[in-house]
Amino acid sequence: MKAFALLFAAGVAAAQPACDKPVYLTFDTGHMGVAPLIAETLQRHNAKATFFLASEPTQTGGTTLDETWAPWWRARVAEGHDFGSHTWAHDIWIADLPDADGRVTRFRFRTQAGIQPGVVRELSAEQYCASLKQVGERFQAMTGKPLAPIFRAPAGRTSPALLKAAQACGFTHVGWARAGFLGDELSSQAHPNAQLLTKALRDIQPGDILLAHLGIWDRQDPWAPAVLEPLLSGLAQRGLCFAPLREHPRYAPLFAPPSKKP
Repeated sequence: MKAFALLFAAGVAAAQPACDKPVYLTFDTGHMGVAPLIAETLQRHNAKATFFLASEPTQTGGTTLDETWAPWWRARVAEGHDFGSHTWAHDIWIADLPDADGRVTRFRFRTQAGIQPGVVRELSAEQYCASLKQVGERFQAMTGKPLAPIFRAPAGRTSPALLKAAQACGFTHVGWARAGFLGDELSSQAHPNAQLLTKALRDIQPGDILLAHLGIWDRQDPWAPAVLEPLLSGLAQRGLCFAPLREHPRYAPLFAPPSKKP
């Protein structure tokens, strides 16, 4: 009985958050040139993160969701990170397109990823949902793991109608905190890495969702090699820890297994 009590206590302790001041690291896909470095840094800090996936061009001429990167994604699954959709083609919302009755069932997007030129196109709500789900289908084929029912709209651009359409097909949007915008997609001339690091260490608070990318094409001085390690170390020194979104109070219910009916 005593042994059972000890095991139970250990299980309860293991289920508790690593600390009471979590922040939530999230990474959107990018050119993947810094993806190995990001993974190694997360491992050193025992930091869990959430990745939002789109099929984007990589520096090696492939895409983020091709077979070249499948082992990398499988390794992240094994480490216990979380994963959501970022739309298949990286569709950036521009406008709702109401019909004659004022209902919004179509949307205008600028479809652009990495160095690809942008293309303006229209998608129905059903087509947008298919784009979100296509990421999940590919992810499960690569890793054997289903995607979480969360997504991040490229550039964070949404409308109430777009969010409603995504919710109807099972996806809840995840944004980021104002202080959590880490700035890796900004000009390195106007926003040097040292400045971004100082700002993040000063402003990030417990509970914030942080946003960075697995590589930005047009930033001359890459962010991750210079900032990620000191950022994680500095936040840890403030008593903060790094949790996946399944531990976030708002999103945790989405990760819960469906209850069985009696």
